[in-house]
Amino acid sequence: MKRALVPGTFDPITAGHLDVITRASQLVDEIIVGVAASPKKSPLFSLEERVALAREATKALPNVRVEPFDCLLVVFAEEIGANIVVKGLRAITDFEYEFQMTALNYQLNQAIETIFIMSPPQYMYLSSSIVREIACLHGDMDGFVPECVRAALEAKFA
Repeated sequence: MKRALVPGTFDPITAGHLDVITRASQLVDEIIVGVAASPKKSPLFSLEERVALAREATKALPNVRVEPFDCLLVVFAEEIGANIVVKGLRAITDFEYEFQMTALNYQLNQAIETIFIMSPPQYMYLSSSIVREIACLHGDMDGFVPECVRAALEAKFA
């Protein structure tokens, strides 16, 4: 069985994240969406909230499950039996950062392969931080996040 890990902070999960997860789910038997604790990023949503939102957003994908983690990515991949890490790429700035992370992860565990899925044009600009900014300013989030996330953001910024 081919199991892949799609990691991220998902603060919150966006339509761009869902695009990557959905496309990756067609390539392997099982996808684990790994929600990183990421305390240094001071997330808007707690780890539990981010996991719950990701679970709600991916519930229609039968081969996808969501799990939290608070360790090195390669350690989590080993724990869940994933030998593939899937990352989305939006722009050249993503590539530079992801290139460094992939090289580091390869040094830590050469058995884990990283593959990249390019964002389609409609999501190339989309990020969790942009979504949080739109929500903070009470802007229209249609097409940027799933309904469960829109509701959660509106509640946070009520």
